[in-house]
Amino acid sequence: MHAVPTALIPWLDPAAIIGWAGPWALVVVCFIVFAETGLLVGFLLPGDTLLVISGLLSHPQPYAPHGVFGLSVWWVALLIGLAAFIGGEVGYYIGHKGGPAVFEKKESGLFSVKNVERTNAFFERFGGLTIILARFVPIVRTFAPVAAGVGHMNKWKYTLYNFIGAVLWGFGLTMFGYAIGFIPPVAEFVENYIDLILLAAVGGTAVVTLWHYLRERSKAKKAAAAGEDVVTDHSEAEALVLDPEVFERGPEHGDTPKA
Repeated sequence: MHAVPTALIPWLDPAAIIGWAGPWALVVVCFIVFAETGLLVGFLLPGDTLLVISGLLSHPQPYAPHGVFGLSVWWVALLIGLAAFIGGEVGYYIGHKGGPAVFEKKESGLFSVKNVERTNAFFERFGGLTIILARFVPIVRTFAPVAAGVGHMNKWKYTLYNFIGAVLWGFGLTMFGYAIGFIPPVAEFVENYIDLILLAAVGGTAVVTLWHYLRERSKAKKAAAAGEDVVTDHSEAEALVLDPEVFERGPEHGDTPKA
């Protein structure tokens, strides 16, 4: 393999970018991971892809002996997993303290009652294990912590499942991305075109987030134009609250939720 310092984009010097960004790039990644599980707007973010790319970028390079983030992949994966865990705890806290009122919103690019209903369907099917499984399901992983908090799922049980999910998803997917980097063709591509990967990670995240937002906003506008009820009032919000016994169920209950 041979290094191409400026790869595909001559004016984008990877060494300069890595030297400037360094740990700050990891801070951004951790915030995105936190937001996707701790804030109701996080479903707009491409968490899975970002984790795999983060692991891939943790491979040592000629001008970045400790990877893009300047840290061992073990630290990168650990910090991302921690961000995922804290995000889940914050999401639960928001739901627990806010109660059904957190669902009293107007349909928009940032909220859709269908996303809550989809999350509830997973809880009905998998019970408390949804907290673990939801990590690998976009949208559901954003609303599951809040739904668990609103429904007053046992806090210790929730925290245990949240920890397991954060380890499997945050830590696990990051290490999976790192492992992919050992495949010769992939390793060569990363070394030669790391600037393209960096651009895709930053630009791709922005584009995907904007696309998700505009799509959801378009759906909300069409529903409003069609005369549909696009505001979740108090009684409708109350109806979205899961019964505490749902969290005690195992995966043998109910039907498989629709995606």
